[in-house]
Amino acid sequence: MLARLGSDGFGRMLRSHLVDNGVDVSHAVDAAEPSSVAIATVAADGSADYRFLVAGTADWGWTDTELGQLPEGAVAVHGGSLALMLAPGGPAVERMLIRARTTCTVSLDPNIRTALATNLAAHRDTVERCVAAADIVKVSVEDLDALHPGERASDVAQRWVRHGPALVVITDGGAGSRAVTATGESSCPAVPVNVVDTIGAGDTFAGALLDWLYRAGKLGGRLTDLAESDVVAALTHASSAAAITCSRAGADPPYRDELLEAAGP
Repeated sequence: MLARLGSDGFGRMLRSHLVDNGVDVSHAVDAAEPSSVAIATVAADGSADYRFLVAGTADWGWTDTELGQLPEGAVAVHGGSLALMLAPGGPAVERMLIRARTTCTVSLDPNIRTALATNLAAHRDTVERCVAAADIVKVSVEDLDALHPGERASDVAQRWVRHGPALVVITDGGAGSRAVTATGESSCPAVPVNVVDTIGAGDTFAGALLDWLYRAGKLGGRLTDLAESDVVAALTHASSAAAITCSRAGADPPYRDELLEAAGP
């Protein structure tokens, strides 16, 4: 994991949690700044609104030097969200994603946070440049509404596929997900679940999507050999993972053995 982990108690807690879960943090930066904080308010339906405390915090201070060398053997790089949106590190993250194309599959989740978008038009331009450099884009209907209000989600996805990524996946909560490729569209229903909250569901979906593609040997290039059956299987895997996250409090994604157990024999 490439991360700038703060010097405070939150930063130490994050590092410990990652290590305890088997995540390699040898490329993480020990940042002098404190950790950023997101305060989530959960509604009765499990949806969450966020308030962010980010001024002067560790996460957004990326430099080209810190991001200059990807881990040896990496086959994919996933980025986006606030790290791409906020100065001073956002431009360094963008440059890293574009450089990564030479050796890796590039995955992007714009994850727009309008509360922090002081210049949404400029951030839209950043996202569009990163989309053009990406092979996979996972985007929610809320993200698309913020980026391109008034346009149909499928129209935006089809335009993106014509100019960059091989795979654009649109998530729509309980309405399920759909994927757009150069050869057509595929869809997957949401897995029925008693929703506790939706915190972390989108990130879980993106991670599980990459997990399926990795285990299928699809990562490392431009994803030009994806069949529709591959896309549907990847969506199903990602939807199952996101459902488990929604079934419990907080951002608590499942381990792979939990997914296999949920899938049954």
